[in-house]
Amino acid sequence: MRDCLIAVIDDDALVRDAAASLIRSFGYRTTTYASADAYLASAEAVGCVLTDLQMPGRSGLELRAALRERGSQVPVILMTAYPTDELRARAAALGLVALLDKPVDPALLSDAIAAALG
Repeated sequence: MRDCLIAVIDDDALVRDAAASLIRSFGYRTTTYASADAYLASAEAVGCVLTDLQMPGRSGLELRAALRERGSQVPVILMTAYPTDELRARAAALGLVALLDKPVDPALLSDAIAAALG
């Protein structure tokens, strides 16, 4: 499934580009978005989403909820610089593949993508 397209969503261009570069180094194709709303407005089919939690507009959790409302089953991996036990519980309840701490550990991200793509 290395030919899958993975969406990277983060309002910070440096983080977005670094995450996309890292994912490409794993052998996947990437597409990037500066916001959850920009991703939702796109018609691009992706195999997995890596999104930041805190962004202007919709948060990563709100993005997951919006995808569910649309009937999308695309796997979502959430990343945040501010993980809490409460956030981990919410992420699990929403069915996210993983909640990764920023800065993202490359091995954990690779494992999360592999789990998301099954």
